[in-house]
Amino acid sequence: MKAAIIIAISVVIVILIVVGIIALIGSRLPKAHVASRSILLHQSRANVYATIRDFSSAPSWRTDLKSIELLESAGNKVRFREHGKNGDVTYEVDEDVSGQRLVTRIVDTDLGYSGRWVYQLADENNGTRVTITEEGEVSNVFFRFMSRYIFGHTATIDSYLTALAARFGETATPQ
Repeated sequence: MKAAIIIAISVVIVILIVVGIIALIGSRLPKAHVASRSILLHQSRANVYATIRDFSSAPSWRTDLKSIELLESAGNKVRFREHGKNGDVTYEVDEDVSGQRLVTRIVDTDLGYSGRWVYQLADENNGTRVTITEEGEVSNVFFRFMSRYIFGHTATIDSYLTALAARFGETATPQ
């Protein structure tokens, strides 16, 4: 019985030390980051833009989404809420240049992270180069550690771009 208590206390101490180290490392990482990835699709810019801009259809090709809810706009800006595997996130379209550029921003303030995605579309080799740049901020020190060392700042972008390519029946490795 005494040995079991000592083992249990030791395990708790080790867990607390690991959590403390993660928090310490996370607190020393910068809150803000910029990450950019791109793919080349054998599609017209108009076709790619229409797919990206059709928020309500995204759950049909993005496996990380359960549904999308279009919301009342604040002013003239489009707002939508993604209901995904990791919870709900509300976005607002800050900039929309048809066929060229789209900027979405996270509206929620209680997620532990925030930021925006800048989608750029450019003609290249009879197709379209799709570049997504994430300008993010991770306020939660644990999320910051995980984002930097476990899944990386580009994991969500890579997943999105890979799904976008698959939507067109193509394969692509984000670069």
